[in-house]
Amino acid sequence: MKKILFSLIILIFGTQLFAQNPLKTENVFLITLDGLRWQELYTGADEKLISHEDYVRNSEDLTEAFWDDDPDVRKQLLMPFFWSVIVEKGQLYGNRAFGNRVDVANGLNFSYPGYSEILVGYVDEEINSNARIPNPNTTVLEFVNNQPGFRGKVAAFGSWDVFPYIINSERSGIPVNAGFDPVEGDDLTDREVFLNKLLHQIPSPWGTVRLDAFTHHYAVEHIRKHEPRLVYIAYGETDDFAHDGNYQAYLYSARQTDAFIRELWEMVQSHPVYKDKTTLIITTDHGRGTDPIDHWRHHGSRIEGSEEIWIAVIGPDSPATGIVKEPMQLYQKQVAKTVARFLGLEYVNQKPVGPVIESVFNPN
Repeated sequence: MKKILFSLIILIFGTQLFAQNPLKTENVFLITLDGLRWQELYTGADEKLISHEDYVRNSEDLTEAFWDDDPDVRKQLLMPFFWSVIVEKGQLYGNRAFGNRVDVANGLNFSYPGYSEILVGYVDEEINSNARIPNPNTTVLEFVNNQPGFRGKVAAFGSWDVFPYIINSERSGIPVNAGFDPVEGDDLTDREVFLNKLLHQIPSPWGTVRLDAFTHHYAVEHIRKHEPRLVYIAYGETDDFAHDGNYQAYLYSARQTDAFIRELWEMVQSHPVYKDKTTLIITTDHGRGTDPIDHWRHHGSRIEGSEEIWIAVIGPDSPATGIVKEPMQLYQKQVAKTVARFLGLEYVNQKPVGPVIESVFNPN
């Protein structure tokens, strides 16, 4: 009975606000980069790591690619799309040099709890491992998929093979392509057929995470073919290269993911369904440590700094403020309700969810 009542409540609330939506945004792409530190995002390559013999195989080449004495230049070398387009047309939160703080609320500071917090909007203390257990909580993806005008217009793509459980694809009915699962269907494009073939021909360095290029191109093909209104794309390489202690690959992967996001944005801006009607929200599931130096590889409740994250937003309804320098405290759990607000929906769940990040919206 409680589940029936809850379903009626979310349907009523979602429908009411959607009918009154004054925003230009009709579509949202939610994007995560697993474990990318705010330090690299805002200052580029780490001076202590870029030439460290334990973490870099070819420091000369890496220095040439990513180093400059000026941190503003370094960050542009690492994330050129962020620091040429998002900084000019969007917003970036989490630069702690200005007292602008974005934190994980769950206290565990690793992936499943982090992704659940992002997608659900509250902390569930029962989500305390990375085990492949179906998430008992309703995500904002499932909520949106149940609203009028959105059924069948929500999709998710992830490099980590646990995402079907985090999103609970079996219960939610949301298509989730993740890990080493090929895309399925009767109408596969030539590119999807080719990606499926390559997926099992190109070995991944990891047993549970595929290379991000597959996640990205599967998502792009789905967007072109089905024109979804809410897409979640979860890139994973940065975290795994960090755990491997491979700072060189960590930096190159971050720059490649920046290029993937640029491609998504340029596709959006050239597509009649999406142009000037789509918002990108980009964040991460957790941070990483800094001191002692080897803590850059790790994260968790005992690793100081791994609760520190960041958020970036770009779209037709967000002020073009660039780096947000106003001191404030935001939390990961605020993303879900913010995603729904952009779509004109009032997101509610069985427990109170984190409030909307009001500053990402143009003032009335």
